[in-house]
Formats: sequence, structure tokens, C-alpha cells
Amino acid sequence: MSKNRRDAIRMTADELTLFLAAQKSLQVGTLDRDGSVHLSTLWFALVEGKIVFETYTKSQKIVNLRRDPRITVLAEDGRVYEELRGVMIKGTATLVDDPTDVHPLARAVLTRNQPEIPPELLDEAAKHMATKRTAVIVEPTKTVSWDHTKL
Repeated sequence: MSKNRRDAIRMTADELTLFLAAQKSLQVGTLDRDGSVHLSTLWFALVEGKIVFETYTKSQKIVNLRRDPRITVLAEDGRVYEELRGVMIKGTATLVDDPTDVHPLARAVLTRNQPEIPPELLDEAAKHMATKRTAVIVEPTKTVSWDHTKL
């Protein structure tokens, strides 16, 4: 792809934020001990402009991130070439495992992805989740985006 075409499909910062806000699932890539990529799909939230998700503390993702904090995440949509849009973020994972600190991050993920939970029950649900989970904050080092609807 020529530089001009690449520039033409890159999302602006505002477009990128709006795109991520509209997505539900995030592909998360971590590095296994043998160097291969471990992929999974998770719900996420944007907290202070950064991608945050939470997962079981004993999950392979957390085992991998404790060993090597490099992470790549991907949000994408579109069914045909002319509609393809996506954002790939490479970075470093900051792990949060103190339940008191996990609680507000878990609450943000719940609020965004499970709107059917009554507001008065969100804190209790997040508190329950925080006891067995680790939150991950993606600290971006490189962001690549594309929006083929601009072509």
C-alpha cells in the first residue's frame, strides 16, 4: 500500500476514540513461554483514554503478562473490503491485582458491556469479580488504524 493510501485510511485521534467506543470485543495477544502468540477475545472499557480489561488471575494471559508484559490488542469490524476498519495497539501491560484497585476497573468493564445490570448492583458485582481477577491496563507504544470506508 502506498504511503498516500496508508495516510488516507488512517483514523484521526477522534475517529479512533469513537471507533473503540463503539466496539464490544477486543482480541488480546500475549506471548506464551515458547514465543508463540496466545490469542483470546475479551470485553473491555476505556478508562482515562486507555484500554482496560480484566480476567481471571490464573488465566494464561496473566501468566504470560507476568513473564513478559508486551501485549497487542485489536478491535476490528467490517464484512467486505470497502467496510474494513480496525485499530491495533502494541504496548505494555500494567497489571492491577489488588481487589480494591481492580474494583473500579471491573466496574467500568461491567458498566460498558452489561447495561442490563441495575446501577445499584454494579458495585457488588464488580467487588465480587475483583476478588479473583487481575485488571490489565494497556500502555500503548504504537497504534495502527485503518478505515477503508475512506477509500
